[in-house]
Amino acid sequence: MSDWLPSLITSTPQEGSDLAVKLSRVAVKLTQPDAAMRERLRPDYADDADSLIAVSQVVATNFATVAAANNYWR
Repeated sequence: MSDWLPSLITSTPQEGSDLAVKLSRVAVKLTQPDAAMRERLRPDYADDADSLIAVSQVVATNFATVAAANNYWR
């Protein structure tokens, strides 16, 4: 993964939200690089409300980071 993140700067909050999701997904891929293993693990968290809330918290943290980098799109 070379230079997949040239900047945290985005034009709109929607683009910032999309970037936050991408940051979160890339973190999972870097943590567990085996795609087959990620697929096998997916059922373990897909129906687990606590796991889904945790994912939302990670995305929210990433969005806060992107928003701050963009001066909250002022």
